[in-house]
Amino acid sequence: MPRIPLGDWVDRGVDALQIHLEWLFDAISAVVTGMYDGVDAALSAPEPLLFAGILAVVAWWLRGLLAGVLAFAGLALIDSVQLWDEAMSTLSLVLVATVVTLAIALPLGIWAARSQTVSAVVRPVLDFMQTMPAMVYLIPGIIFFGVGVVPGIIATIIFALPPGVRMTELGIRQVDPELVEAAEAFGTTPRDTLLRVQLPLAVPTIMAGVNQVIMLGLSMVVIAGMVGGGGLGGAVYRAIGNVDIGLGFEAGVSIVILAMYLDRITGELGRQASPLGRRAQARARAAAGTRIWRHRPQASFAVVGVVVLALVAGGMSVFGEDKGKATRGSGVGSGQEITIGYIPWDEGIASTFLWKEVLERRGFTVETQQLEAGALYTGLAGGQIDFQTDAWLPVTHDQYWKKYGDRLENLGSWYGPTSLELAVPSYVRGVDSLDDLKKHAGTFDGRIIGIEPSAGMMGLLKDEVLPRYGLEDTYTVVDGSTPGMLAELKRAYQKKEPILTTLWSPHWAYSGFDLKKLKDPKGAWGKGDTIHTVARKGFSSDHPEIGAWLKDFKLTEKQLTSLEAEIQRTGKGEEQTAVRSWLSKNPQVEEAMAPV
Repeated sequence: MPRIPLGDWVDRGVDALQIHLEWLFDAISAVVTGMYDGVDAALSAPEPLLFAGILAVVAWWLRGLLAGVLAFAGLALIDSVQLWDEAMSTLSLVLVATVVTLAIALPLGIWAARSQTVSAVVRPVLDFMQTMPAMVYLIPGIIFFGVGVVPGIIATIIFALPPGVRMTELGIRQVDPELVEAAEAFGTTPRDTLLRVQLPLAVPTIMAGVNQVIMLGLSMVVIAGMVGGGGLGGAVYRAIGNVDIGLGFEAGVSIVILAMYLDRITGELGRQASPLGRRAQARARAAAGTRIWRHRPQASFAVVGVVVLALVAGGMSVFGEDKGKATRGSGVGSGQEITIGYIPWDEGIASTFLWKEVLERRGFTVETQQLEAGALYTGLAGGQIDFQTDAWLPVTHDQYWKKYGDRLENLGSWYGPTSLELAVPSYVRGVDSLDDLKKHAGTFDGRIIGIEPSAGMMGLLKDEVLPRYGLEDTYTVVDGSTPGMLAELKRAYQKKEPILTTLWSPHWAYSGFDLKKLKDPKGAWGKGDTIHTVARKGFSSDHPEIGAWLKDFKLTEKQLTSLEAEIQRTGKGEEQTAVRSWLSKNPQVEEAMAPV
């Protein structure tokens, strides 16, 4: 059967939308960004424990004293692992996505409940939206809106919309038809029947839908972190990319605490909003008797407590210490904000945090974002990322340069030449060249341990190297991440097991392990790359000092490998600490990079 070019049609449709509706996507991005920034500013302004106290009072009022104490303990735990700002960013993302989702879902659900035709049309669309893998929504989201919180929020809205519509429609349809007939018999208008009969009785079901929307929104935070959404999702994504179990556990627990709080609060609000729910709760409290852990304050006392805490928090935010990041050094940057993107490759991590430290010493405010290669280049082309220091050109990242090169600035090469290769431990005998791999497939279980699937090296391996040596049917490339590949290499090396991995030079792994680079007699890997700094278009004119510094930036192999080794010794999550230690031993590098 001939192949239907469905993907090509979709690509052309997306390109057409991007060209003709760019103004609309820019407007949506501006509105969503404004909403997110406003909510995030409001949630991040109070001192963490004070805001935790406000949320705990709400839990006490709705669920009882025990719920309030547990809520405060859980939120205090988030603050104690230094993930409070990330948690508030995640909460902001979920709240904005929930508000927009409900603004669409409630009217659509009501319309579907009152019209069989609308219900029949909407149902398959909702099925499609709910069963499509959530990560697929990020692809057009990145293209239309760039990297950052906006594509994450848009993907969350699309993913969370179906339960909101379905539960609203279900709640209205479940209202007893006899009650509706009675209202109509007394001359009630359709609008009043909806507002005074159907919606009040449907509130418990609708609130269950709201609860599901919020839970699905929280489930999307990790995926949003993959495109620069930040928050706890960004922390989880960094933990996955760096194989950092501790950070992953802390961020995961923080997400669970937020999810449990929002689940219990919205569930209780659903019961409180329903007359039947309130009567059921009153009967349950009367049967259970008065117990201290079930104590709930009167609404007026709860409101007073929240207002007092909010006023204290607001006063501390206005008159307290500035929570913003203080700039250091000579002040050349005057606090200007710079965003550096990076792929979690060792030379990229080293050079990114080196520039972050040097620029902060020069008075700039620097944010770093870990992204996949495709999202990184999309962010550069869209202007959300200022520059990145790990562009392998002209071979490895050629596909991205061809696609986005007219919207980027190549600020020159700072290291080279490099090489891409497959490597094996030196104790693996009889395998010295790519030509030897076919007859030794069983030695490696037919597996090549790879890195990020979006890496240009992976495309080159699958499309050029394996076919050139007739290995495409013999070996399977295992997609993963750079830290994951290194962890698997370390595990196999310690057990003296054979392993075949993707690797490149320069890399500290060659000094950490005794490895062999497999020869490439057919030249399938192509000529070696040089590592370039690539910026968004117009960056050099916006920041001429940094542009000049980046163009003159160079590192020797000894400097780069020693910096990578220092980062490895210092440990995960302490990259900037390692850079500071390294700069203290190599002060001439800072002055050469950014002369004042």
